[in-house]
Amino acid sequence: MGQSLAMSRLTPYCRRALCILLVVALFTLTSGLPAQTTPAATTPQLTVEQWRNDLRYFAEQMPKVHKNLFHTMTQEQFAAAVRKLDEQIPSLNHDEMIVGFARIVAMVRDGHTSLWPAYNPSIGFHLYPLHLYFFKDGLFVRSADPAYSSVVGGRVLRIGQLTADQAYARVAEIVNRDNDMTVRNTTAEWLTIPEVLHGLGIISDVNDASFLVDQQGAPVEIHVKPVAWETAIDAMHQHRWADARDHAANPVPLYLKDPRNNYWFEYLKDSRIVYVQYNAVQNKPEESVADFFKRVFQFVDANPVDKFILDIRLNGGGNGYLNWPLIYDIIRSDKVNQKGKLFAIIGRQTFSAATMCAVYLERHTNTIFVGEPTGGSPNGYGDHAPIVLPNSGIRIFASTLYWQESDPRDQRPWIPPQVAAELTSTDYKANIDPAMNAILNYAPEASLTEIVRTAILAGNVGGLQQKIEDYKADPVNAYRNFEAELNRLGYDLMRDGKLEAAIQVFQLNVTAYPQSANVYDSLGEAYANSGDKQRAIANYSKSLELNPQNRHAAEEISRLSRPNP
Repeated sequence: MGQSLAMSRLTPYCRRALCILLVVALFTLTSGLPAQTTPAATTPQLTVEQWRNDLRYFAEQMPKVHKNLFHTMTQEQFAAAVRKLDEQIPSLNHDEMIVGFARIVAMVRDGHTSLWPAYNPSIGFHLYPLHLYFFKDGLFVRSADPAYSSVVGGRVLRIGQLTADQAYARVAEIVNRDNDMTVRNTTAEWLTIPEVLHGLGIISDVNDASFLVDQQGAPVEIHVKPVAWETAIDAMHQHRWADARDHAANPVPLYLKDPRNNYWFEYLKDSRIVYVQYNAVQNKPEESVADFFKRVFQFVDANPVDKFILDIRLNGGGNGYLNWPLIYDIIRSDKVNQKGKLFAIIGRQTFSAATMCAVYLERHTNTIFVGEPTGGSPNGYGDHAPIVLPNSGIRIFASTLYWQESDPRDQRPWIPPQVAAELTSTDYKANIDPAMNAILNYAPEASLTEIVRTAILAGNVGGLQQKIEDYKADPVNAYRNFEAELNRLGYDLMRDGKLEAAIQVFQLNVTAYPQSANVYDSLGEAYANSGDKQRAIANYSKSLELNPQNRHAAEEISRLSRPNP
């Protein structure tokens, strides 16, 4: 696989991710827009037949260009959505037409297949000079043009005619996504696009949008005017926005120190930590990714290091092949490649080539992941190519390849953190980084599977179910899947001939995850191996009830139901 393939997959999206997500919706948090505003421009109107020609072209090209357009929806569902939009065209305005296309594109359910305003100058979209962010405790105004400083740091209550929750849910329906983290990241930004809000019926006038914000218990309403998209992007580099952070409270967190630098590192001498922020999988003109990490690990070899932290929470991707020197350097470094010493901070903006990096870390190193789940899936679609609609000039991107970076059976929507550390609005305002704090305070302890295995083999089953529930309820484990871990333990015990212990583990798993078809299937298999056909059939039947597509359960029920010869 050549360099051009990697770049074709990753560069178009990630150029957008780096220039827009890192600049507009991510962590360029002290930037600002000029005080003046630009009224929304009038976009040339197309006739009904022109829009219908564009829609027909779109419907023809999407299945041809996308690697597997119907991996999450049926061909019938796609056709029905196209037909519905076609019927609505005579009654729709320009903004509603764009939203209509975006809604169908979002049905594809992959992050690289998108209708992205920044890549569509013909659409003529604008921005409101507000930076919204969905923190753990809700949707807040993170920063804004000084003209709207009265709402900075406040929680959004209402946008236009809808509550914040209603507006968020409506926009979330039309954004591209690999998973819910992609949605969380992108939706907050699209909530500041006037034409999107107008096309969805959230506001009636793009030049006068009302935002109601809870500011320390008092409601504050502002009326916001749009600015030109290009003006907004340019102004984002000028550091003139009012920001919610209290600059006097604490030092600036490391992740905000230099977020637009592709990669850099710092040695925290007092705690003997090497902190690396890896923001883009792209070479810098003055130093390649490979040379940078060579320099980093030369430093590691020459200095006392207790912990190594790789921060990829802001990394939107780039060229995935450039990750390998980092992975090789970690594998070669016995000094840091140890549980409890090697950490990676991940989050909603960890996407594309950065998710590939997380997959490689998970598969080949002893990394402990901290933060939020990644915005990209371990296996997924990429290498998007543009489909340019002939009349409107709208550019819609469709993924052309499927990338299997993890196990082929890996259907996880994301790489999850073993230690959840999610940012709250209070953390942000106080310059607190919960991910770094979690790493600084990390103390190794026995895993749940180790506790369960030891107790069951010792005959101490009492209290294990409560222990599992306690682990599930712990906020640190918010994204951990103990079902899979316990299931693996059960199969390990069964493979080792400890059948009764395996059955006990599977029983615990059934109680902990009663809506999972897989846990009943596993318990059924264990009972079948023990010769208890009645219980095996009962559990296989429950699995089949929860998942009618479980062919293994159906076959086993048929086999076990046959009379003995």
